Amino acid sequence: MTKLSVNINKIATLRNARGGNVPDLLQVAKDIQKFGAHGITIHPRPDERHITYQDARDLKNVVHTEYNIEGNPQHNFIDLVLECQPDQVTLVPDAIGAITSNAGWDTIKYQDYLTEVIQEFYRNGIRTSIFVDANESMVEGAKKTGADRIELYTESFAYQYGLGNKTAIEPFIKAAIKANEMGLGINAGHDLSLDNIKFFKDNIPNLLEVSIGHALISESLYLGLDNVVNMYLNKLKG
Repeated sequence: MTKLSVNINKIATLRNARGGNVPDLLQVAKDIQKFGAHGITIHPRPDERHITYQDARDLKNVVHTEYNIEGNPQHNFIDLVLECQPDQVTLVPDAIGAITSNAGWDTIKYQDYLTEVIQEFYRNGIRTSIFVDANESMVEGAKKTGADRIELYTESFAYQYGLGNKTAIEPFIKAAIKANEMGLGINAGHDLSLDNIKFFKDNIPNLLEVSIGHALISESLYLGLDNVVNMYLNKLKG
């Protein structure tokens, strides 16, 4: 089945809004894994407005499934990843002031830069994934950097699907086929939810992993975290 990695940034946002340690980020990570999720994702940003760098360090001792750290590979981020040694690092070109990720990499323009960064992670035994738009040329560029996987940026699909436009899946299918042809693993994330995840998963060949945070945590406010994690797991089955 497609694996579920839960992004816990929003748990840290809620904690930081009040100060202190409620909700307890580390306990939530433990519980999410106990409920059946295959991994934990975090996306620390330079201003540490949700996940802090210390959170990343502390989670290393808590995550016994797959540990995925996302972020823009600036010097501090690279140093953090090398210190924490996660199972996977996902490179995302988010601007410092961005509320959330809003574009994939131009893997042609930044090919040399990404290649250099990926080689550093490769030397340290860390699997790499590059956040890309559903564009075949960007997939080809990602392959040339030496990345192990791509993560398809799914906001456009999610938005159009919500309007009833199921044809929005088509560029993602094409990008996935190209990735499969080139031997790249396929992850996906951004605005995937209980409403659209099964349709997306059923149409993307060899989808290895989805990373879901905002929707999953929001849905859990109504339905409960344990219940929602398992609802996703059921939709991600073969």
